[in-house]
Amino acid sequence: MDLKLIFIAFIGLFYCCNSQKEGNECINKNAKHCGECIQTGAKCGWCTDPDFLKQGETVSSRCDELQSLIKRGCNKTLIENPLGKRKILKNKPVTDRSKAGGNLRPEDITQVQPQKVSLTLRSGEPQSFELKFKRAEDYPIDLYYLMDLSFSMKDDLENVKNLGTSLMYEMSKITSDFKIGFGSFVEKTVMPYISTTPAKLLNPCTGDQNCTSPFSYKNVLPLTDKGSTFNRLVGEQQISGNLDSPEGGFDAIMQVAVCGEQIGWRNVTRLLVFSTDAGFHFAGDGKLGGIVLPNDGKCHLENNVYTMSHYYDYPSIAHLVQKLSDNNIQTIFAVTEEFQPVYQELKNLIPKSAVGTLSANSSNVINLIIDAYNALSSEVILENTKVSNNVTIEYTSHCKNGVINKGENGRKCSNISIGDEVHFNISITSKGCPNKTNPEIIKIKPLGFTEEVEIILHFICECDCHSEAINNSQVCSNGNGTYECGACRCKDGRVGRECECSSNEVSTEDMDRTCRKDNGTDICSNNGECVCGTCECKPRENPEERYSGQFCECDNFNCDRSGNKLCGGHGRCECRKCICDPMWNGTACDCSLDESTCLASNKQICNGRGRCDCGICKCDDPKFQGPTCETCPTCPSVCAEHKECVECRAFGTGVKKETCQKECSDFTMHKVPTKDKIPQPTDKSYPVMHCKERDANDCWFYYTYAVTNSTEKVVYVLDEPDCPTGPDIIPIVAGVVAGIVLIGLALLLIWKLLMIIHDRREFAKFEKEKMNAKWDTGENPIYKSAVTTVVNPRYEGK
Repeated sequence: MDLKLIFIAFIGLFYCCNSQKEGNECINKNAKHCGECIQTGAKCGWCTDPDFLKQGETVSSRCDELQSLIKRGCNKTLIENPLGKRKILKNKPVTDRSKAGGNLRPEDITQVQPQKVSLTLRSGEPQSFELKFKRAEDYPIDLYYLMDLSFSMKDDLENVKNLGTSLMYEMSKITSDFKIGFGSFVEKTVMPYISTTPAKLLNPCTGDQNCTSPFSYKNVLPLTDKGSTFNRLVGEQQISGNLDSPEGGFDAIMQVAVCGEQIGWRNVTRLLVFSTDAGFHFAGDGKLGGIVLPNDGKCHLENNVYTMSHYYDYPSIAHLVQKLSDNNIQTIFAVTEEFQPVYQELKNLIPKSAVGTLSANSSNVINLIIDAYNALSSEVILENTKVSNNVTIEYTSHCKNGVINKGENGRKCSNISIGDEVHFNISITSKGCPNKTNPEIIKIKPLGFTEEVEIILHFICECDCHSEAINNSQVCSNGNGTYECGACRCKDGRVGRECECSSNEVSTEDMDRTCRKDNGTDICSNNGECVCGTCECKPRENPEERYSGQFCECDNFNCDRSGNKLCGGHGRCECRKCICDPMWNGTACDCSLDESTCLASNKQICNGRGRCDCGICKCDDPKFQGPTCETCPTCPSVCAEHKECVECRAFGTGVKKETCQKECSDFTMHKVPTKDKIPQPTDKSYPVMHCKERDANDCWFYYTYAVTNSTEKVVYVLDEPDCPTGPDIIPIVAGVVAGIVLIGLALLLIWKLLMIIHDRREFAKFEKEKMNAKWDTGENPIYKSAVTTVVNPRYEGK
């Protein structure tokens, strides 16, 4: 294909899509009859007035927004605009125990209001109602304890044997109507899950351990209100065994969910406690044992034993989620710490489920169940049955403490206590009509509860006037169509506003060809319809706007605009081009040819410093500004020229202070506190002149002068002038005195330091001479000792 044709086709498609996006959806639908029109959107109406259409308008012009139809002359009473409606069919109030009093049966307790609603939906028009939920006090509870009886759970079984009465006592604090049941599971009874040797089938345990034969699932005790019976029957149970680590718990959960009659489920709060210390098998694992048939999700209990474990595969997680939800069962996984991560992931896939950590011997199971129940019951989550593709449901929740959630979070409220009341706003919208004619029924309920709201959906697919249609009407070209809602609905093979043409007489391709300007354009330029080989241009909402031309290729509203006016208000639009008035030029007629506005005070065009372009001066030298290039805000003389006016207006001084208001009001002045607040040349898009002048008090003051782009004169002045100040005598005298004192002290310190140095030098010299002296070291000749020594004559030295 020629690349040029491809490009033209692409441009045409782009133009078409964008025009559809931006246009009126009612008009863009190009509806041929009333029913098709009202399905386009909630704003669309159909005018049934037979005389409504003007010459050249198509039948689809009857479909438009309501205000547009009225503006175009259609009487309000002749506009088909059916509206949706809502009707509450069953609205029993939620139960208030304080007013109801006495013991109520479960079926007499209401937690959801209303119970049945009928909605009539018009396409694009949402219908809403409020759903109220209130947790009832003393609501009955059914709890089924499903336990893994593989060999590793031996010590757990001992603690569970007394679970019945203990749990009965604890649950009595929550409800006066409590029932408990018990079931057990091990594994599928085929290889390789268990050993099929005769001896192992009788006793799968090793050594001297006495175990019961392996089984898939047993319903040991249907739901009962006798805790002692639970203890007795559980006490009779024996541990079994299998070969692999994962267990067949999913088979057991499926049977507990679907075998409601055998289990004894009531229409109350249903809890399933799943206790194990191992993982689980799921769909596909059955192939290891040669089992390929998917789980059928039906009850197969005979004598309270699951008999089809060898025939059907394990259920998938999605299958379990569906069955648990359908039967309003809330699951509590009581598992050992080792398998917490696995079951946490499983919990995320199963709504209204909880996971608790089971101690090594299940001694904490009662506290685990109570905590999990409180966590589950404190949250309400709404779910709805499947709806058709043309219906959407939006939820908005109004929870405790004024919390409002929308979107996916609008389905739920958390931290709900017994007696709390929460509200949900549910909005349902349809787009178009479903293929089926019967009403659609959807149900909305809180997960884990049996109560629900039934919603019956009726769809408005035809107008009321459709019932008064005249088949084979003479108005429609002698019976070639049905006259309904003020227009003809043609039979197959007939075209035209009154079905006056036959598609067999002139082929569609031939008719389309006569409605195209050339092969590269759309039919009737996408601005009309080709009826019997002639273009009928689409009307516009504004009656002053219109398409025209043989192929509807022209219009009088798509010309260039200036000042938000078509053709600048100085011309007229003809076939998408502006025809300008005299003395105006340009594509939008916004360029004036009158040069009188460019004359300066010297009678020169733009003061001889520029050119007049569309009545506006374009100055050649950028330092000149203003409408006639006479203003020079950066010329050296500007500061001196405006000095006296700035001084008198800013500080009230100077030679012009008496005539300031009269002579100096031609500029706008702003005072700034600091120099950094004064505009800089780079701050503005126009030149700024900085000035420094001396005032009458011999002070310097600073200001800027500029002429803005809008020719306004602006002055920024520093708030305080910079004035010279006289000497301060006291600081000077104090400084001199302090200097003299400091100098004197410094001299004394220097003298003292020199004296110390001199004395130390003299003393060191004396010490040195003393050490060098040669003194006589002999005895003194005139010295006599004071000691006299006498010798004993008798002493012989012995």
